[in-house]
Amino acid sequence: MAVGILGGLGLMLNRFLTPSLTASQSRSDALAVIESAILILVTILWQEVQAKIPESVVLDGEEGFEMEPALGELLKTELAWASYTLLTNSATKVIVIWYGGKVLLKRGIYPKEREIKLGAIAQRVLKTQKPVYLVKLSLYPGKIEFDYLPENTQGLIIQPLEDKGLMILGANAPRSYTKQDENWVEAIANKILFTLSKSEMNNPAACGGVSNSKEI
Repeated sequence: MAVGILGGLGLMLNRFLTPSLTASQSRSDALAVIESAILILVTILWQEVQAKIPESVVLDGEEGFEMEPALGELLKTELAWASYTLLTNSATKVIVIWYGGKVLLKRGIYPKEREIKLGAIAQRVLKTQKPVYLVKLSLYPGKIEFDYLPENTQGLIIQPLEDKGLMILGANAPRSYTKQDENWVEAIANKILFTLSKSEMNNPAACGGVSNSKEI
């Protein structure tokens, strides 16, 4: 853009300082003006096309890692791996896994001693079994139902675990999850479901498989 502006200013200055112009010089000046305008326009369009990196914040809360103690070792290992993978390879800063009326895992940055109660958005995900991605949580009035996450959570994915559970991921920047991230979250959720199904066959009570409670 700077080159285009400087070129245009140079042409104007040259025109003022030239007492008389030939026809060929007028044509050259016209072409130069067009070139300067194109340079400026291309720069503006390029800035519009390039995606801006969303601004991140420091989430309110403390770092923690809690897991349901009654879970089997296989499921504990699976949940620990899944949560670590999401926290280190995506924008996720906090993850909650709720299943069968129990919180199986909380990990990342979150307020301590907060009761987890599923609100309307989470209940709808359970019912439809379709994930929801809230790209900028502050824009949604329903954000108050996620008070068990940091108050300044910027983005949120609610991934269903069939109709029995949810995997809730919070990010510290809006619009920070890509389509590839969403696919990755879904794949990990499916892997967790497979391990949960095996654990339920061995120990249904440990996963809350017989409970219909919606809060803890």
